[in-house]
Amino acid sequence: MKSRRKIKSKKSKKRGIYVLPNLFTSASLFCGFYAIIAAIQGRYETAAVAILISFLLDGLDGRIARFTNTTSQFGTEFDSLSDLVAFGVAPGVLAFQWALAPFGRFGWLACFMFVICGALRLARFNVQKDNLETNFFKGLPIPAAASFVASLILFTTALGTLPESRQIIIIVMIYVLSFLMVSTLDYPNFKEFHLKKQRPFNVLVTIILILIVIAYKPKIMLFMIIVVYVLSGPLITAYRSQKRLAAANRKEPPPEPDDIKESSARGVDR
Repeated sequence: MKSRRKIKSKKSKKRGIYVLPNLFTSASLFCGFYAIIAAIQGRYETAAVAILISFLLDGLDGRIARFTNTTSQFGTEFDSLSDLVAFGVAPGVLAFQWALAPFGRFGWLACFMFVICGALRLARFNVQKDNLETNFFKGLPIPAAASFVASLILFTTALGTLPESRQIIIIVMIYVLSFLMVSTLDYPNFKEFHLKKQRPFNVLVTIILILIVIAYKPKIMLFMIIVVYVLSGPLITAYRSQKRLAAANRKEPPPEPDDIKESSARGVDR
């Protein structure tokens, strides 16, 4: 009887642990839905903060699942559906309500482009995740694209003044972000950065400096950091392609002796 009770208690504990990461995913989904409601009501700054909180929770659910060894196919699919709402629909509605409503149909079509590209990005990631590099994403991650939109709103509120041509800037930005999500550019994958592993002292100093910079002017510095991440994709891709090209050139086989004789003979004939 005692052994059966122990087995039942172990099974109940295991099931309870599986609930934990999905609770974080549900909280992320709730923040995304709340951001949609706040955007419709005209509370744009509140909606932006909700998207950023959802971004934080989205990063935690995967780490908690790996830390507690409770990863599952259900959790993966649930996380993707939550991401589509929180980082696809929510920032799309927010961008439309905040700046693109004067464009009418052209404005909401641009926001739909953001949503559909985000959905394609998630679907491609789910299909190719076993064949991708662990240190890099292919294309801009949809949480980063959504955080760019949210942090831009906080950035403009911190400045206090908005340019008159902000609608043009926002609609161009939406199309650029949509293209980056479905592109094949390499973006750093910080999900594989394990804090419990031993790191150089410089890593600790860098993290502390980044936190201090964000704490000084959160709305401004957070936007700047996300801008750097968005721009890092083309720069990293260009650097890695140049590096691969240089490595391929170094591996080219030397010319055969017969080819050298022929080329020297042709030089003499000329």
